Amino acid sequence: MSDCCPGSKTMDFSEKTDQGDSETGKRPSQLRQWPIQLHLVSPQAPYYQEKDVMLVADCVPFALGDFHKDFLKGKSLAIACPKLDSEQEIYVEKIKSLIDDAKINTLTVQIMQVPCCSGLVQVAKAGADKATRKIPLKQVVVGLEGDILSEDWI
Repeated sequence: MSDCCPGSKTMDFSEKTDQGDSETGKRPSQLRQWPIQLHLVSPQAPYYQEKDVMLVADCVPFALGDFHKDFLKGKSLAIACPKLDSEQEIYVEKIKSLIDDAKINTLTVQIMQVPCCSGLVQVAKAGADKATRKIPLKQVVVGLEGDILSEDWI
């Protein structure tokens, strides 16, 4: 993939003030950055510096009806699929860099209840283990019907 792709250009929307439309009930997106795919993100991006970060399996936001409101608001995001993404050793290094270089505050890993999703937690743990800084790491497991099955600090 070429770095000249406009879709991988770092963009920070954190100053966005859209509060939604109370007449229509439309809620604004809580996404405050681009890109979000872990292969494309840069730990040096300003929206990761000293922030709370969500590492989310690709399917999670589709299962959780209020993902933006309940989980994403005020957080920085990276998404990945532990089953389909290749070269995941790069992910371990990115997690390490988010912890040591971006000095993130916390990392919450949200996965689906399916067995292959646990690989994303293992990637996060491996990156955290390689990091010199230690931060709180949380695992959230989401059921196939959109319910939260567990939330644990690991």
